[in-house]
Amino acid sequence: MQVLQVQLEIRPDPAEVGRARRWARSRLAGAGIQADEPLAETLILLVSELVTNAVVHTGRPAVLRLSLPHAVTEEVTVRLEVADRSGRAPVPRCAEDDATGGRGLALVDGLADRWGWSVESTGKRIWCELDRCEKSSEVTAACGGGAVVCGGGAAFEGLAYEAV
Repeated sequence: MQVLQVQLEIRPDPAEVGRARRWARSRLAGAGIQADEPLAETLILLVSELVTNAVVHTGRPAVLRLSLPHAVTEEVTVRLEVADRSGRAPVPRCAEDDATGGRGLALVDGLADRWGWSVESTGKRIWCELDRCEKSSEVTAACGGGAVVCGGGAAFEGLAYEAV
């Protein structure tokens, strides 16, 4: 299947997160993925988290990329990447229950089917992929993201990654 790659330059300004969400929604709609689909809703949340990390933790410009299928079928994969100009690795940390931030990559880990990061010549790239699967429970279970445990607790409880 052919893939369309689109990108958006992000300024180091927290207001860019909203612009990135609107941009991603319009690109998904253009690829035939409806705004009320779980795939679209999850992807928009992941855009928020990854762009926020890039803007807040680096204070530098970033690039948001989406890889979208040309033809939407029952089973497709959408890839989201955010490249920033910081070479520092995402560092796992446990956030306190009353902390107001620091859970972004824990959400990515729990919601994405796959994710990772790589060092680039000018910084790093954090990516994640979401699969649109058939609606059967067997396939849905196979397409779900992994849960991460912190300190022996339940999945997501207090886990956070800091991308700096």
